Formats: sequence, C-alpha cells, structure tokens
Amino acid sequence: MQHKQNATGNSKSVFILGPAYPYRGGIASFGERLAQTFLHESHRAHLYTFTLQYPDWLFPGSTQFSNDPPPNLPITRLFNSMNPVNWYRSGKLLQQLQPDVAVWQYWLPHLAPCMGTVNHILAKNNHTRIVGLIHNLTPHEKSPADRLLNRYFVQSCHGFVTLSGAVQEEVKWFNGSKPVLLIPHPVYDNFGEKVGKEESRRFLNIKPDAKLILFFGIIRPYKGLDVLLRAMSNDRVRQSGIQLLVAGEYYHNQSYYTQLINELQLQNSVTLHPQFIPNNEVKYYFCAADMVVQPYRTATQSGISQMAYQFERPMLVTDVGGLSEIVPNGEAGYVVKPESPEAIAAALLDFYDNRREAGFSAEAARQKSRFSWEAMASGILQAAMR
Repeated sequence: MQHKQNATGNSKSVFILGPAYPYRGGIASFGERLAQTFLHESHRAHLYTFTLQYPDWLFPGSTQFSNDPPPNLPITRLFNSMNPVNWYRSGKLLQQLQPDVAVWQYWLPHLAPCMGTVNHILAKNNHTRIVGLIHNLTPHEKSPADRLLNRYFVQSCHGFVTLSGAVQEEVKWFNGSKPVLLIPHPVYDNFGEKVGKEESRRFLNIKPDAKLILFFGIIRPYKGLDVLLRAMSNDRVRQSGIQLLVAGEYYHNQSYYTQLINELQLQNSVTLHPQFIPNNEVKYYFCAADMVVQPYRTATQSGISQMAYQFERPMLVTDVGGLSEIVPNGEAGYVVKPESPEAIAAALLDFYDNRREAGFSAEAARQKSRFSWEAMASGILQAAMR
C-alpha cells in the first residue's frame, strides 16, 4: 500500500475499536475504510474487534459474519461484549500497548459497559486519547437504561466525532466541556466503482427499460418500508409502471411485509431480494436503480445515502435526523415529510414525469466531494488532541 506524508508530519498510532472483519455490516465497513485512510496518511492503524459482539439470541439476522474475503488490514479479535473479565484484560492490554489515539465506534447502549470499562482502564496509562465516534446515541429500539449506559460511555472518552447535527446535540447534552466535532459520514467508496445501468440490470435480471427505485439495507420498522409500499399502491404510481426493488435482510417479521404486498396487490411491481447483499454485488443494485428511496421514520444519518452518492444516484429521503443535511432537496433528490405515503408518491411521480434523473445524478456527483475520509481522519485527530 502506498502511503503519503500526513499533513503535520507527525505519525500517530491509532487503534480503531469496534466491529471489523469477520463481522459484517455498515459500521464494520466504516472502521475498515477509516483504517485504510489512516494508513494511507502514514499513521500506524490497527483494528481491534470482538470475539463476541452479540449473543446469537440477541441478533435478529441470519448471521453476524461476512462471507467476503478478509481485507488487507491489521485486525485483532479481542473484546467479548458479555464478559467483564475480558473487558478488564482487554483494557490492560491496550493500556500497555499505549496507542496515541483509540477510537471507539459507538452505536448501541447495550455495548457501553464493555466499551466504557475498557476505556477507563486504558486511560490510566495517561497517554492514550480516547475518541468516541458516535454513529447513534439513542437507539431505534429504546430501553429505560439507555441514558445511564450512554452516560457511562460518554464519561469515559476525551472527545467525540458525530456524523450528524442531531447526534452532536445529544452528545453535548451528556457532556458540557469535551470537544464534540461534526464530520459528515464519508462516501462509501469501498464497494467498487460505478458500472453501467444496462450491465447492472443484466446482472440482476431486470428489464433495461424499467422505471426502477431501490430500497436497500436491513429491514427494520424504523426504516419505513411499509410506508414506501403504501406509496407504491397510489393509483397514479401504479399506473406509471414504477418498479420497486427491495434488497436487504429482514430484521423484522418478514410475513408482515409480504402480507402487505399481497393486500395492496403489489406482487407485479415489487421485487424482493431478502438477503444480506455481498460487498462485491452492492454496486449492481445501486447502479441499476434510477433513484434510491429511504422512507425512514427516524434516523440520525445513514450509510445508505453515502453509498448512493458513491454511485451518483438520486435519493428520496424523509425529513428526519440528519438526512436533510446530506441530500439537498430539489437538487440531488427529494426531502419529504416522514410517514407520508402521499408525499413519497408525489416525489416519485415528479421524478419520472419531469425526467429528473440526469440533473439529480449530476448534482449527486458534485455533492459527493463534500464527504471525504481524509476529513473524517483529520477530525478524529482534532477531537483527540484538543
């Protein structure tokens, strides 16, 4: 791997803690791509991930593990999220290794006891600066213990980077004095380069002239797939011939959605690929679509938006959390009222009736330069060293 001199000429040892291969998913991909950036900038980066992330009985999907080949990165499996003895030993090991910066990817209060305890022990070396990289602070499925667990983790860090303004304000509420920087989620450029629509549709066995929108990612109630299905049942949308491709694994009752498709008589306009999509196939799904739709009920930010930017796809998002910060309404796509099939239907009809794809795609290509991994790495070091 070629390296470039970092801006300060001061190489740091950076440990990125949290999901990484063999675990799969967006946060694991985020950590791996971040490690590549630190290495490219001549820092010394190492990923430390879990030996046990979730017990199987807590995990709603088919598997936690990736079928993709391992990335060419230094990765050590270390943390058992359920074992306090492991937390102590892991903290002591990291304390002795004395990284300059340790970055915990945080998204779920359930993991706060493990992460916070490791941090408290690690910090005793009086050298390592600990940064919380906060994807979410308030989970989508809430618990009465969330506030206490979040406070425990926040108190164990020296600084923070958040990916949206909404989460930045949440972190500030827990913490009055430590630095909290907002750095937007970078573009996911680790799923390959853009490929042609015709090639992508051929790979997916989709008609080349179809009006195709994409819902991508794990399926959970907060993501509002049912709202999108109701929009698809709008008479004018139905008459327009718009097709919906749903690609992602169900983390919620699959029968609810299949029954809804049947009730709304959408069998001929909705195609289901109900499985986790391997990294090497992601590009085909995005590049086959005319537009990516995120009809979320709640959100802070979304990696799906950054995947859409990588492949220069227009987006339809709802006005929740930080999504409107990412997608300029009427320029790279639409920002519509949440939980409104009518608003989604109106945007879909406008998109096709007024042939918006070319203009929105060109703006998406311009917008993606706003979201760089170099800015994320620089922000983490700033949060650590303040």
